[in-house]
Amino acid sequence: MQDMSTDTGRVADAPSDNLAYRLLPPWLWPYAQLARWDRPIGWQLLMWPCWWSTMLAANAQTVSGPLLPGLVIGHLLLFFIGAVAMRGAGCTYNDLVDHDIDMKVARTRSRPLPSGRVTRMQAKIFMVAQALVGLIVLLQFNLYAIVLGICSLAVVAIYPFAKRFTDWPQFFLGLAFSWGALMGWAGAFGDLGLAPLVLYAGAVLWTIGYDTLYAHQDKEDDALIGVRSTARLFGDRTKGWLTGIYAAALVLFALSIWLTGTSWPAYIGVAAAGAMLAWQIAVVDIDDGAQCLALFKSNNRVGLALFLGLWAGVGTNLV
Repeated sequence: MQDMSTDTGRVADAPSDNLAYRLLPPWLWPYAQLARWDRPIGWQLLMWPCWWSTMLAANAQTVSGPLLPGLVIGHLLLFFIGAVAMRGAGCTYNDLVDHDIDMKVARTRSRPLPSGRVTRMQAKIFMVAQALVGLIVLLQFNLYAIVLGICSLAVVAIYPFAKRFTDWPQFFLGLAFSWGALMGWAGAFGDLGLAPLVLYAGAVLWTIGYDTLYAHQDKEDDALIGVRSTARLFGDRTKGWLTGIYAAALVLFALSIWLTGTSWPAYIGVAAAGAMLAWQIAVVDIDDGAQCLALFKSNNRVGLALFLGLWAGVGTNLV
């Protein structure tokens, strides 16, 4: 990862060759960086619980009644757009809250707000614009899903402050980032059941695990400025904690599948995800920031494996 100075218009922890920089004029780069368009892993990890829940609901529909493939695909597309928009709005909000902290951390001090390339007012306007896109997406669903989506804002608002009052800010991130595990089901059925709640709990644990890996990049700076995290809390016991957290997440994923009567391919998806998570634990060096970042990003493949298993489950149920 190259260290880009603010004079180049780049950010220290952002890739220099991302498509966003090739497609956008330089004056828009700071906004792309606020929204993290140059780092798609964030919206991918936000999107997967939405897509899992959508396919979990689709599996339940194949068991209890007719499935409408067009509606399922439409919901997947809406959740993709919503994930990009709301992740961008959330990151912009987080940067506004963490403005002073980011100035003290080597990895983040070259971001648009600490470096002065974007004013706080400009960031606020950009945040609102992205949130409006998310609202337009949300309004395409039923009333139950709309109200449920609005309720998530309470958790989103709390998360940036969590690192100031708890050693478990990753738990609050999990509550926010996993909300889609409820939304896909609500969008399909207009209510919630035990299966999406169990899926949500599993997604929260998964988020705690992968964001602990991410937080190990900043643990030295965090210790100096008093920012709390599970990376600092777990310390040298991180592998043991990750083993328990990831194992519990996999059990909950499998239980949610069982509760909906989803067929066997979904369990293969869980097994594949489990193998990837076990590999993360086996190879991680918590003192190697670059490796921790790479392992964090590998969770996109974990999300994909679970999704493909659920997708295949629908096809098997229809046969």
